[in-house]
Amino acid sequence: MEVYLGRLPILDNKQNLVAYELLFRSDQHNVVTITDNSAASANVIIDTYGQLGIENVIGKRRGFIKVDDKLLLNDTICMLPKKHVVLEILRSVDINDEIIQRCSFLKQKGYQLALSNVTHLDARFDRIMPLINVVKINITALSQQDLLSLVKRLRRWPVLLLAEKVESQEIARNCIALNFQMLQGFYFAKPEIISGKRIDPSKLSLLKLLLLVVRESEVGEIENELKYQPGLSYNLLRMVNSAANGLPSTINSIKRAIMILGRKQLQRWVQILLYAAKQRDGGTSDALMQTATVRGKLLESIAIADRPHDKNHQDRAFMVGVLSLLDTLLGIEMPELVSTLSIQKDMSEALLTRRGSLGYQLALIEAYEKGESEIVLSMLPELGFLSMEEFIRLELEATAWAHRISDAVNQTA
Repeated sequence: MEVYLGRLPILDNKQNLVAYELLFRSDQHNVVTITDNSAASANVIIDTYGQLGIENVIGKRRGFIKVDDKLLLNDTICMLPKKHVVLEILRSVDINDEIIQRCSFLKQKGYQLALSNVTHLDARFDRIMPLINVVKINITALSQQDLLSLVKRLRRWPVLLLAEKVESQEIARNCIALNFQMLQGFYFAKPEIISGKRIDPSKLSLLKLLLLVVRESEVGEIENELKYQPGLSYNLLRMVNSAANGLPSTINSIKRAIMILGRKQLQRWVQILLYAAKQRDGGTSDALMQTATVRGKLLESIAIADRPHDKNHQDRAFMVGVLSLLDTLLGIEMPELVSTLSIQKDMSEALLTRRGSLGYQLALIEAYEKGESEIVLSMLPELGFLSMEEFIRLELEATAWAHRISDAVNQTA
């Protein structure tokens, strides 16, 4: 049986990517069924820590893996690296003496434990709660009053609260106000457009720089604009050096970076750095940056497989992937951004309507991000040149590359 692996992002309350939930997906048909939770989780574990490689799947972040009573009690679970995983105990698990004893043992070994899909707490949870690190609450299943009551009851224990199925900024703000430390869902990738909203000055300067690059301005203009952005220049050099392969020495000046990289490569880094701009609250759009970078690299890889000799098409594909979340980042309608950038028609259609080959491939990537494997499996045959196995390999390579870029930006000086 083939096994496909999905990852749902888990963010902190400043939209920084802190973990993933690892999802089991199986069968080459358009149906996903899980009849044995233990077997499903075991397959996730085998794939994640075996052939795929943990660094490719989740980087330096933690992976939440669902476990039922069978897997929890199985000794093979102790083969998992405790610094990389959170064991997410399913709601169906009976909290009996054997489970309490097992959780206590795993806790002593240094494993983190989470409760999955919690909607209420009764007396049977009192014994296990002191052993739990994270409680995942199903937001959609609760009224506001029931949610308030549950959160109040959970304050008896020093646990972290994780909101599941957060699908809008409004819900996210409500959860943060209730002191949830983590949120899971795709709210962060959805644009929140406010009429007449002014762009953050730090983002505006980056957009100006992007325009200079896209419109093929003189190298001197690009260099001068970067000189007014010392923090940006520093991050740019870190990113360039982290991704540079085979260079005899470190690139230590913007002018040299421009000379060595050329305009197209510089354009890529500027696009990515838009997402690394400091926000007014002091945080960064870490999750957006990671997602946009993976999209760019993966779209480029698909373009290479599709048109191996068309470098211009490959460059456009990368740009579409990275720019696809710019409306979310800046709070500006995508048509306005597309008009401002004056990009080519196939790129505009991809960003605005998901039409054309680039648009179709972008929609495919978006479906995969959300764990919608049925849609992915139905869309891949339309491409005609990419199997599911090849697509996952390209996605993992793009993810590993994005992790390196993100780490270069986020590391302390």
